[in-house]
Formats: sequence, structure tokens, C-alpha cells
Amino acid sequence: MSQFFHIHPQNPQPRLIQQAVDIVRKGGVMVYPTDSGYAIGCQLGEKAAQERITRIRGIEKHHNFTLMCRDLSELATYARVDNQMFRLIKNNTPGPYTFIFKGTKEVPRRVLNDKKKTIGIRVTDHPISKALLEELGAPLMSCSLILPGAEFTESDPDEIRDRLEKHVDVIIHGGFLSEQATTVVDLSDDAVEILRVGCGDPSPFK
Repeated sequence: MSQFFHIHPQNPQPRLIQQAVDIVRKGGVMVYPTDSGYAIGCQLGEKAAQERITRIRGIEKHHNFTLMCRDLSELATYARVDNQMFRLIKNNTPGPYTFIFKGTKEVPRRVLNDKKKTIGIRVTDHPISKALLEELGAPLMSCSLILPGAEFTESDPDEIRDRLEKHVDVIIHGGFLSEQATTVVDLSDDAVEILRVGCGDPSPFK
């Protein structure tokens, strides 16, 4: 049975943030709010937790996992990015975008896209997500909470609890959110390619 925390979406309670992060540090899987709906995540090094997320989401082999980062200072550690691309994303973060890059050796191979060796990078603007990342002191390995058979991200934390409380370790109720996922922009090759249009304005990348 998972923990279920009501956390204020604008002023997250530090005690609850710490409790949620402690669960993640012990290998737990967490459902949490972002600026583009709910996401599901775990620590980068937790293989078993990643496998649980894969089963819950019904993820295909070539899926791009995403590293949810505190800010762009963590970018170069996990992604191969040139100056031009860095300037492009700096002007559009934080926000509801996922950027796809070639991963560095700091990213476990099992997390990379099996075919392209890429990883998603995301900098969220949601106060709860930011507080969790600050407390953890490292990126969360995440993906949008789109359950098998669904088109959109889950938006109702009470429904999420009904469906997933026996499958994850902590669910954070941060209010009712948009059902739209991030806009996904592939910057792993020379050309910029928009892979998915979500709640982030795609026009800066066209």
C-alpha cells in the first residue's frame, strides 16, 4: 500500500517533501505533479524501480526515459549538447518541454533509448517537483503518467490512488492538473525535430 501525501501546490510542506524523498532513496517509485500533468519516477540508479515503472506504463523497448533535473547545470553531466542547442533550450526552460539528447556515460545503458542511445532531459517549473529535486539532490528518472490504453496523462490524484496504490510506493496529491504531456523536442541530431506537441508551445523550435 502506497503512502498518499497531500502537498500544497504552491508552498510544499518540507516535512512531507522529505518523507517522499526518503521513500525514493530507498528504491521507491513515486507519482508526483509536474507542470504538464502527473509523472512517475524513481532514482536513476534503481534498476528494480525502473522495471516497475516499465510494467505500470506498459513501455515499449525504444521508449525515451526522461531525467527530471533541478536546472540546466545538470545538463552536461547526462547529455551531449553543443552551445547552440544549449542556448535554444535555455530560452525555453523551465517549462513543459522534454528535450532528447544523446546520453553520456553517466546515464546507465538500461535507461537510454536502446536504438538511438538517447535520453530525455526536463526542467520543470512546478513548485512540488522543484522541492523534491532539491531535497533529492539528483535528477529523477521519470516519464509522464500515461497508463496503458490512455491517450493523456493522468490528472486526478484520487483516481491515480485507486488504480496504483498497490503498485507504487508514494503518491503525491498536488491538485488536479492538465491531461496534456510535455512537448517533446529531439535535439540529438543536427536537425531539430518535434516528436510530440503537448502543452509547451512548439513554435520556438520550428
